[in-house]
Amino acid sequence: MTVTLADVAARARVSPATVSRVLNGNYPVAASTRERVLRAVDDLDYVLNGPASSLAAATSDLVGILVNDIADPFFGIMAGAAQTQIGGPGDGSGRAGGEKLAVICNTGGSPEREITYLTLLQRQRAAAVVLTGGAVEYPAHQAAMAAKLAKLADAGTRIVFCGRPPLPEGDALVAALAFDNRGGGRRLTEHLIALGHRRIGYVAGPPERTTTRHRLEGHREALRGAGLDTDPADEERLTVHGPYDRRSGYEATLEILRREPGVTAVVAANDTVALGACAAVRDQGLRIPQDISVAGFDDLPFSVDAVPALTTVRLPLFEAGARAGRLAMGKENPPPGGIATIAAELMIRGSTAPPRVG
Repeated sequence: MTVTLADVAARARVSPATVSRVLNGNYPVAASTRERVLRAVDDLDYVLNGPASSLAAATSDLVGILVNDIADPFFGIMAGAAQTQIGGPGDGSGRAGGEKLAVICNTGGSPEREITYLTLLQRQRAAAVVLTGGAVEYPAHQAAMAAKLAKLADAGTRIVFCGRPPLPEGDALVAALAFDNRGGGRRLTEHLIALGHRRIGYVAGPPERTTTRHRLEGHREALRGAGLDTDPADEERLTVHGPYDRRSGYEATLEILRREPGVTAVVAANDTVALGACAAVRDQGLRIPQDISVAGFDDLPFSVDAVPALTTVRLPLFEAGARAGRLAMGKENPPPGGIATIAAELMIRGSTAPPRVG
């Protein structure tokens, strides 16, 4: 049953006029009253009607692109690529006709903000939503996401995941484009093992993220496949978790070197983290790769310009983002079963080399 403005008013114990004032923001309302109204809106999942009742079930020209951090090239590249497919026919004429307005929603990595943005996009009757990057694996958040996405899909919103796996439950997606993070992590560590490294530190991302878990699982699969670090306690000692930023890479690498001075290689959760790891290695008076090899993940644009150039795993971020944009706009058919795994490519450069002997 459709929730009405009167239902919200009854739930918040105010008049319909007060609800309208809060939602339109065109009249001062006491803070406590405003909070009560907004809580009722959220509880009832109220969606504002469009400008005409006849359009109440129609979607708008709005497309939401959710990112963790637009300043991070990982997300910026995917969002920009998706937007190239969302803007319309692209004939350069400036005429209206099929264009959509892409809005970037920066969550800051917050699960709560992710739900909030989806709710706002639902109220705006967004034509499509593209969610980029790894997902938070908290069960309560996954359940809330599944419920919210189902309501969006029921209202006609097309939903595409880009760079993240599908939810454990829920079939509201048009498609999920998932990177082979596990396979990429495994091949990167196998490369280091083949060079002769046996004590390898790992700077991981936030433990609650799917991207973190999959890349770390691939790393440990390679170690176990080579008969290395089969002791879980030893694996944990050589692993430090933190945010996906340079500072985390710096501080975590110092901690790994403190715990295990015999480390000959450090694998970083992504290329930005790897830059911090490189700085930490140099500040300890060590050389890359002569004393310690360093590797990253993603193959962000700056990785080839690092000194030495960074060995990393290339993810086709632009290609994936563009494909997500086409899927969101209905320009491309979904993959079989709605899920596509995108391959990761090992890029061997100067930051990794055989460990020095003696």
